[in-house]
Amino acid sequence: MVEVVVAKLAVDASSRTYVVILQEKGGDRLLPIWIGQAEAESIIIEMHHIEHSRPLTHDLCRTLILALGAELRRVEITRIEARTYFAELHLVRDGQLHRVDARPSDSVAIALRLGAPLFADDALLAEPDERGEFGEEPPGPPDASSELTAEKLKAYLERLRPEDFGKFNP
Repeated sequence: MVEVVVAKLAVDASSRTYVVILQEKGGDRLLPIWIGQAEAESIIIEMHHIEHSRPLTHDLCRTLILALGAELRRVEITRIEARTYFAELHLVRDGQLHRVDARPSDSVAIALRLGAPLFADDALLAEPDERGEFGEEPPGPPDASSELTAEKLKAYLERLRPEDFGKFNP
């Protein structure tokens, strides 16, 4: 396993789907994972420290983990099968390790909220030129000095067009 960090969130212009791009910590190798809009919004909200009036699903997961006295030690992205990535949450409670199967997109969103490190199987990472160019980062959220609610953020994200993010070359 190799430690990775969230390098950026991009949009694949050809499929109009979000891609979270993980990068080897201290290295150049990348792991792109295509994710849904809800997970992308959740990651953006956490990365930009955007306040919202009610807890989102990944906030609820964070609260449950803490309320149950557990600690998220790490997230591991373990493999890919039939174009689907698999991940595990490594939770420790009362000294006992619990490995919980999870989608990588959810795992990343939860890890960001709990400050847990991310790891990926070494075989999943590739040099940037092997993966091709990825889309540009979505523009930042609207003016941070104004009050931003989850509803306003969602409306903002829904107005974005793939061409706002650059091109993706598979």
